Amino acid sequence: MRGYLIDTQIISFWFNRNLPEHGNVCDHINALPDSAPLLASVISLGEIAFGHAITAAPDPAQQAAFSKFLQENFPFPLAVTRFTVEYYSRLRAALFRKYPPRGKKQRRPEQYFDPITSEELGIDENDLWIASQACERTLVLVTHDKMCRIRDVAAQLLTVENWTDPI
Repeated sequence: MRGYLIDTQIISFWFNRNLPEHGNVCDHINALPDSAPLLASVISLGEIAFGHAITAAPDPAQQAAFSKFLQENFPFPLAVTRFTVEYYSRLRAALFRKYPPRGKKQRRPEQYFDPITSEELGIDENDLWIASQACERTLVLVTHDKMCRIRDVAAQLLTVENWTDPI
């Protein structure tokens, strides 16, 4: 049975009936077998909580409804584990090799302790962690994000679906 790791945008589309993507996401979810694992990362939940925390004029009822939705649909969010770290390091190293930041291709070993930013690699750091979780557990990553570079280096490890497309 295939399992699915749902990223932040897809979760938002699923929850918010006012978004045009809502119907397609619901169609995909309704087409799954009842036993198909549907998971969310703690990273996605953190992104959602951050969004709530920085909202200028929060709607407490809306935020409570979203929190309840998350608890009901994702009672056991996927944690980052020591095994996730192995996939993260492999994917990040592959990104570094394929898309080296300007002037940083040839480095001495001690220079590798200097951080290479996600901006220099052309990725979103949270996307890389979520993709690493999907690789670790052989889950289908459901996202609306392009993640072109991550997909490129993880092609053998990662299956990606976009549920905003019609079935």
